[in-house]
Amino acid sequence: MNICDLRKLCFDETIQITDHCYKKLVERGIRYEEIKTCIQNGEIIEDYPNDYPYPSALVLECKIGNPIHVVAGLSEEYLWIITAYHPDPDRWEADHKTRKEK
Repeated sequence: MNICDLRKLCFDETIQITDHCYKKLVERGIRYEEIKTCIQNGEIIEDYPNDYPYPSALVLECKIGNPIHVVAGLSEEYLWIITAYHPDPDRWEADHKTRKEK
């Protein structure tokens, strides 16, 4: 998957967010606009082609101030937002792209 695949479905009418994901976004203070900006301007840092039910990817956007990670799955018709969060410095290197060794 490449970022262009995600961007092709990054529109209000094709973005799907589950109730569980929406609750987590509210808890984390992440706005819908931040998710769209991440997909529109970010880069894929991890690809999960075998995810079920749809292939997905982890996208990073850090030009908007506070870095954000969005995991998005891709079906033929929809862009599924699986989760979004601000990278934890205890788990991610300063580049926000590299996971720290345990």
